[in-house]
Amino acid sequence: MEVDKLVEVTRGKIVESVHRGVVVVVDAAGKTLFHAGDPSYVTYIRSAAKPMQAVPVVESGAAGRFGFDAEDLALLMSSHNGEEEHVRVGMRIMEKMGLGPEYLRCGIHPPLHKRSAAELERKGQAPTVFHCTCSGKHAGMLALARQLGLSLHDYYLPDHPVQRLMLQSMADFAGLQPEEITIGTDGCGVPVFALPMDRMALAYARWARPAGFHQERTEACLVLQRAMTGHPFLLAGTGRLASEVMRVTGDKLLMKDGTEGIFCVGVPEKGWGIAIKVEDGHTRALGPVVVELLRRLGLLNEGEYAKLLPYARQQLKNYRGENVGEIRPAFTLRDN
Repeated sequence: MEVDKLVEVTRGKIVESVHRGVVVVVDAAGKTLFHAGDPSYVTYIRSAAKPMQAVPVVESGAAGRFGFDAEDLALLMSSHNGEEEHVRVGMRIMEKMGLGPEYLRCGIHPPLHKRSAAELERKGQAPTVFHCTCSGKHAGMLALARQLGLSLHDYYLPDHPVQRLMLQSMADFAGLQPEEITIGTDGCGVPVFALPMDRMALAYARWARPAGFHQERTEACLVLQRAMTGHPFLLAGTGRLASEVMRVTGDKLLMKDGTEGIFCVGVPEKGWGIAIKVEDGHTRALGPVVVELLRRLGLLNEGEYAKLLPYARQQLKNYRGENVGEIRPAFTLRDN
């Protein structure tokens, strides 16, 4: 599977490092419009699957039954920093379901947000399941299990009906059969999906402009879109690329990152989906690729690009704070 150079890291006049990967832009019919690297490259979609995993929670009636509002739905799709606001919303979701934190099987880790982690340590407090970056997704899985009258203690296992429903949702949006998707185990312990990059992009195109689905699914997509664009901070958090781009661009773009260099974008107005994979998984390469790609596709105006320029061309500094190089986009976008 071919990958292309996406990003260069310079030091002085020399290109010191290179990040390679794949970029694919497709329309809602699945036609590849632009690409760098092999559109058929297969990898895990990781947390960029969360919007598709949230769809069954809404279309089943679970979100309505438990009174989930737009903030709650945004957290269901999040890979959050574990900041105070993320923890608050996560606790509220579980309270609405009448469940304690012991039901969440996402695991525990310190907040991804360094200041929040330091504040916990200063207070002598240990992190909880609500600080886990995937706590919202797991809460959504529990909501779906309760709505369908299913067991709660094993909701995270691959053979549980909740996980089979979420696999089916991912397959539906990607235009695949469930058996065509390779299953692994994500960092939070639930199944994670591997599929070709052009199918990831198609999933976002179809989620961004839902067509051909039953009414409940179409409405679920639109409700989740409004939650995402209305609460971009809850989607990730302070300084995170997805939150910042959506904050700047309003309701034009839908986006979600995933571990190991995954980033996906839906463009409702055009019915486009975008999937990006940095082959070595290094997140420092995502900002230059995402912002430059959106600029080249005409999806950012000059003012928006200016606000996001620090992500597009990141300055490297030495220990005295002096600029010694940069991380810059270096990909060639081919059309079909």
